[in-house]
Amino acid sequence: MAIVKLCPSYKDYLWGGKKLITDFYKEYDGDVLAESWELSCHKDGPSYIAAGEYAGETLEQYIIMEGKKILGRHARKFSKFPVLIKFIDAAEDLSVQVHPGDEYAIKNENQYGKTEMWYVVDCEEGASLYYGFAREVSTEELEQRIRDNTLLEVLNKIYVKKGDVLFIEPGTIHAIGKGNVIAEIQQNSNVTYRVYDYGRKDKNGKERDLHIEKALQVTRRIPMLRQKSFEPHIASCEYFTVDKLVLDGGIMKRMCGTIDPATFVSLLVLEGEGVIRAGKEELTFRKGDSLFITADTGNYEMEGVCEILVTTL
Repeated sequence: MAIVKLCPSYKDYLWGGKKLITDFYKEYDGDVLAESWELSCHKDGPSYIAAGEYAGETLEQYIIMEGKKILGRHARKFSKFPVLIKFIDAAEDLSVQVHPGDEYAIKNENQYGKTEMWYVVDCEEGASLYYGFAREVSTEELEQRIRDNTLLEVLNKIYVKKGDVLFIEPGTIHAIGKGNVIAEIQQNSNVTYRVYDYGRKDKNGKERDLHIEKALQVTRRIPMLRQKSFEPHIASCEYFTVDKLVLDGGIMKRMCGTIDPATFVSLLVLEGEGVIRAGKEELTFRKGDSLFITADTGNYEMEGVCEILVTTL
């Protein structure tokens, strides 16, 4: 099997909404759906094979049974599957948080750190994100503002539109604001240090824990000068490379290519529908779908009217 459709794990965090169900066709019957983990080998939320010989198996089990060769030679430098891809529906503001880098996370959390990127799939008018500091702050000021709930006053607030991209390095304080639907491509990690949560309480009536001491050790306290350019990609780092593919049904209605032994390919469908063919395999897809294509699949053809994020190593 060279082309695999995946089923996600779901997260019902208190800030989630309904858009992943109504707009992205997620089969979920809970009250709120905050995240769907679309490409994941993480123990906290694996993705599953949707159909075929390995239906119901986790992606990790599929890789074990087929052999790591299906990940491609670029994956050899990683001891674990390196990428995690999510859809995020923020009906309410997410907590202000920061992630550590690999060195700190491996030593203190026994997993990777977290480099990530956000692609704004959709957003309401006036939607925003917090991204780094508006000015430099000292460790003492940062700690005091966390404790007296004035942290937002020194954060860099960015108003966003559909199609915007933010690349978030470890140590960058950040938060997704309400009204955003985000595609998040990140390292395979679930380490988050929460520093501000609007005084909210969980379903048990308790305020969620803050992780102040660890956050102070890893947070970069200087403002972000400007976003890096990743041309010709929309994002690229040692852990993943992300491109955007648009088939418009007109001049660009079909695309052909070759998937070589270097890397697997992840397709996250943001809009529309289409079909992909490789050898004797043919698979239809629509908005919200996540496809995994093994390394060295060879020639393929894709057609339809769609927008897709393409992730490789």
